[in-house]
Amino acid sequence: MSSNSTLASTQNAGFGSFVYLCRDTASYPFCNLFWRQLSKANFTLPDPLRAPVGITPRCGIPRAGGGRFGNIANVTMCAVSIIFIVYLSQRINRRRAAVGRIEIRALFIMYAITLLLEALTSGGIFSQGSLPLLILTAIHAGAVAAFFSALLANALVATQFVEDGTPSALLPFYGFAVIIFLVTTYIATDTAFSFTSLFKSTPPRDLRNVALFILLNIWPAATVVLYTVIMSWIIVRILGEKLPLLYYLGALFLLVGGQFIFVFLGTPICQGSNKFIDSSFLATLLNTASMGVLFLAWKSITESDWEDQVFIV
Repeated sequence: MSSNSTLASTQNAGFGSFVYLCRDTASYPFCNLFWRQLSKANFTLPDPLRAPVGITPRCGIPRAGGGRFGNIANVTMCAVSIIFIVYLSQRINRRRAAVGRIEIRALFIMYAITLLLEALTSGGIFSQGSLPLLILTAIHAGAVAAFFSALLANALVATQFVEDGTPSALLPFYGFAVIIFLVTTYIATDTAFSFTSLFKSTPPRDLRNVALFILLNIWPAATVVLYTVIMSWIIVRILGEKLPLLYYLGALFLLVGGQFIFVFLGTPICQGSNKFIDSSFLATLLNTASMGVLFLAWKSITESDWEDQVFIV
């Protein structure tokens, strides 16, 4: 086939390429950012009004309209998850004396924001290459990177090297998250609109953007590993507990499981359901379950002067 009708192979595209994710992972939203680059390069693309999320995936859920509902399963799961996360955030806020209350509440709020953006960018609501979709996808990328920076910051707060809830803890916490958000959002925006040539994929069919790949894939993986290591050290060496460690490992298992299903099972599920659902709603379910277990883990290692059973619904 000609070079303007197929994506590069994963091996030839090299490090920093989104080819595999865009071709084999159904509803991977950040592939939206490469649409205009390929369009300007006369790459053969489907009709933007009917195209699924991403760049010519092996199987994709068509955009909503004409009797189709878009990625309705994941949109619904995102909505339910947001309600659940808001409930947990309220539970966190009521534990007035708990260590890291403000920081972990911020983490849960940031996760709820990523859910809202996920519903908008992978729900098949906007046409491919449209201005709203590209802007929302760029903001979504920044929010995801910032969320994982907040996750790592929560582990550092738990060490109590700096007292939680004080300006000396909150300024670096929010400051670093804002910096990561702005940097990632800018890179994603430049990738989408090609304001400069810094983040253009050369050639476009390689879908390569090393900076964006690191911020959206390597950075989250690294923060999860560091978070788990730091929290395990705190629980085992400082607190001498076992049950909280099981909670943290359970949260890790759910998160990794969700990502595995999302990346590797999206196409089979999409094909088996005749393009009605894919793996994204299962990933959202497991990611949200991971946050729920993370709440239990945090609750198990903190103290509160409030009686938790009063707030059980």
